[in-house]
Amino acid sequence: MDWAQAVYILSRLIPGTLASFLAIMLWPGTRDIAWMLIILGTIAAYVESIYIIIGRIGLIDTHFILSVLLGVLPVTLIIAALFVMVLRKYRHR
Repeated sequence: MDWAQAVYILSRLIPGTLASFLAIMLWPGTRDIAWMLIILGTIAAYVESIYIIIGRIGLIDTHFILSVLLGVLPVTLIIAALFVMVLRKYRHR
């Protein structure tokens, strides 16, 4: 592994770990569906990062379909959360 690859791995791993840790800390007190979707999107993004890193290191063979699904899942969950928030905002008017 060269220096650039190590920097890439650390730049994905450190913020992802912090975001996932904070999301898991928020999970027990959260009953709002929009926040739960944001938390799930954050955790899904971390899982995607781990999958990419393990694939780049060469520990597993990455599959195209799984890579695409893991790439789309975090954004889809965040879109769903924002959609719930928009519906909630305009339903009260």
